[in-house]
Amino acid sequence: MFQPMDRRFSRRGALKCLAWAGTGVLWTVSGGIPRSFALDGAAAAAGAGFTFVQISDSHIGFHKPVNPDVTATLRETVARINALPVRPAFVVHTGDITDFSKPEEFDTAAEILKEIKGIPVHYVPGEHDLLDGDGQAYLARYGKGTLGNGWYSFDHGGVHVLALNNVAQFKPGGLGLLGDSQVAWLREDVAGLSSETPIVVLAHMPLWPAYAKWGWGTDDAVEALGYLRRFGSVTVLNGHIHQVMQKIEGNFSFHTARSTAFPQPEPGTAPGPGPLMVPAGALRDYLGLRSVTVQPGDGPLALTDRSLAS
Repeated sequence: MFQPMDRRFSRRGALKCLAWAGTGVLWTVSGGIPRSFALDGAAAAAGAGFTFVQISDSHIGFHKPVNPDVTATLRETVARINALPVRPAFVVHTGDITDFSKPEEFDTAAEILKEIKGIPVHYVPGEHDLLDGDGQAYLARYGKGTLGNGWYSFDHGGVHVLALNNVAQFKPGGLGLLGDSQVAWLREDVAGLSSETPIVVLAHMPLWPAYAKWGWGTDDAVEALGYLRRFGSVTVLNGHIHQVMQKIEGNFSFHTARSTAFPQPEPGTAPGPGPLMVPAGALRDYLGLRSVTVQPGDGPLALTDRSLAS
């Protein structure tokens, strides 16, 4: 059974095990080994199988001084995607599309993301997308062909993608939860796959104990990920914490994405999570891209900062 590793997050320890990146991460899959690049480092991925882009936590409808115009920073991210020299096969948005689940917020996000040219976008919900109580606003837009409260899977280029919902039973400050029905579906969904099939898992809240004190984890992730233990390559992509953190454990590679809207504090550096106010005029420095290159094997990540301000 998969056993997640618990870590203490000192400043020095964080620098050893975390990879901090910007508003979007470009993923390329070749030979079953996912690699990540900054959006503007996409040229390095040419000829390496197929690519896809992850964005997260756009929080359309958010209006606070830390970022009074979240639509502008989402549009900047979309412009980066459209400028990629290698066109990605698809885009994934790992939740919190909106801030209050209001119809006009979903409409605004849809109009902006429609500017991504000729590339399908796949979604999983964040807790902010389900604030209407039953998630119907989200499901009306993104629930077609999904099961339960919005989970599904699809295949692309030999990779099997699991898109999960671990926020339907979210309580402020608490951990995410997949629930028995979704875990049972996951088990059946992958049962017939070859162990050589690369697996990509999408969910909003981390599926590893990134920082349980702040609720940055999923309560029943151990059982769910246990059904993926036999696969040689499992890449887990999450949002929620508005910063990129990375953890490698055996055949599992865990990555969280930074927000397109605003930063949050590093684990343990503040009384709790929430929008992080940064110096005036510096927001795009914090939302800027950091190039993340993951080589085959267990070597360290190579990082290069790229900011939206540059």
